Amino acid sequence: MSPETRKNLLAAATYAAVLFVGLLLGQSFVEQDSKNTSGILPSVLVDKSGKLQRLVQVINDRYVDVVGIDTLQDFAIKQVLSHLDPHSTYMPPRLAKALGEELNGSFDGIGLEYYRLRDTLMITALTPNGPSEKAGVKIGDKLIGVDDRPISGVNMKEHEVAAIVRGKRGTVVNLWINRNGADLAEPFKVVRDKIVVSSIDAAYIIDTAVAYIKIKRFGAETASDFRKNLNRMKQYGVNKLIVDLRENGGGYLRAATALASEFFKEKELIVYTQGAHEPRTEYYSKGGGVFEKGMLAILIDERSASASEIVAGAVQDLDRGIVVGRRSFGKGLVQDQYDFDDGSAVNLSIARYYTPSGRSIQKSYKDGLEKYFNEINRRYISGELMQDEGKGVLDTSLLKGMLYHTSSGRPIYGGGGIMPDIYVPIDTLGANSFYKKVLKANLINDYVYSNLVATAPDFSIDHFLSDYSLPRNTYTDFVETARSQGIEVNNREAEVARKLIELDMKALIARFFFGSEAYFKMKNDSDHMLARAVEALKR
Repeated sequence: MSPETRKNLLAAATYAAVLFVGLLLGQSFVEQDSKNTSGILPSVLVDKSGKLQRLVQVINDRYVDVVGIDTLQDFAIKQVLSHLDPHSTYMPPRLAKALGEELNGSFDGIGLEYYRLRDTLMITALTPNGPSEKAGVKIGDKLIGVDDRPISGVNMKEHEVAAIVRGKRGTVVNLWINRNGADLAEPFKVVRDKIVVSSIDAAYIIDTAVAYIKIKRFGAETASDFRKNLNRMKQYGVNKLIVDLRENGGGYLRAATALASEFFKEKELIVYTQGAHEPRTEYYSKGGGVFEKGMLAILIDERSASASEIVAGAVQDLDRGIVVGRRSFGKGLVQDQYDFDDGSAVNLSIARYYTPSGRSIQKSYKDGLEKYFNEINRRYISGELMQDEGKGVLDTSLLKGMLYHTSSGRPIYGGGGIMPDIYVPIDTLGANSFYKKVLKANLINDYVYSNLVATAPDFSIDHFLSDYSLPRNTYTDFVETARSQGIEVNNREAEVARKLIELDMKALIARFFFGSEAYFKMKNDSDHMLARAVEALKR
């Protein structure tokens, strides 16, 4: 392509970008957990003469080179959004659909999960009584073909596999399976159906009267899932609760307020939102929550964001419970989703949210997107995440003019995430260079699924969690496998990381045979942050 052609394309993209500024800024406000499907409103375009629309049409009809208008428009939208805030983003159709399904908690499919083991997809989980399980598919089977398309050995991307496996409810898909090393002669005929995915990863009683609930996202059914699980445990006398929001990146605003409402009596302010074009909107608890009374702890870390921070902020501001962990991500912007006819969408920030005390926990993004998203890495470098409680863990720049108080008068800070009441640094024992290398290479998963799940344990989940030991010489063989795959091995580092890696192995085996909850039970048994929360609640 000649320099002149590049120049012309750039000019065309610039004009298209201006066009889409008008489109984006002209949209009306809809709450975060709904979608604006009214389409584009020509009357709100800043260019009333129609020149910009005509330009796009002229480029399409007369330009010297073939230009994909859809591509040009996508480029223009991304360029516009890149000059706004870090969370105003464009989503192509596939991503927009996947996000919607994830947050709504259901999709039409066949009810299985898989892991790419070398060039084959190994089935690692099945929806209980779901389409695949009903058809006879088993955990540990290898998926080698779908209908008339081979899957094994063709390096098909994850979204490509999902696209051919999922489909309209009631339709049939043929799954070709390799079981125990042999290709089965006939495919399993699986009838697609609605697959419901809970936003709760684990819910169980840790010990007498202390319940634990792990929430992975804030979707349409989160509050309902939470109530069902907690009510089940309350019948055993639970009066203390730990809600784990670590690594929970958020979701729907109303899902966060609905969950928080379960902890407060009626008409407590949970959060309010406000933007340049949005009046202050307040969200209050409804009363009748499933855990209005009882001792409460919220677990957060540096990857807890948005809706997670709304819940933690309300609990902290109103002195409803204790927040345990590390400073949260710091995302205090509310997005609204605007759909385009082709299935793509824009998530546009339309307001900031504020905790009951008036805190905005949004961290600064004035230095650009790269520094904004790498801020967590700087916490590692500065030592914040590894420091002990009360020893300068909070960046002093966050304390200037950001002081607030809880309802009882305790000092709290805004402008850079939620700072926990009890700070628990990262447990660095074992998480050394060798551990990070094998994680990056997915070697722990590869090794477990290749070597440790061929035979199901012949005892119960409780027995497994309390007494299971890895086969003799497993770790020695694992280290040699790492070395054979080009990972530099320092024997001392490998030995220091041994306990952590073996725990990860046992947790993966537990999930493979007993499900997600067993995975978290195994991991939580050695979790220092959880132990601090239990200790605090018992005090």
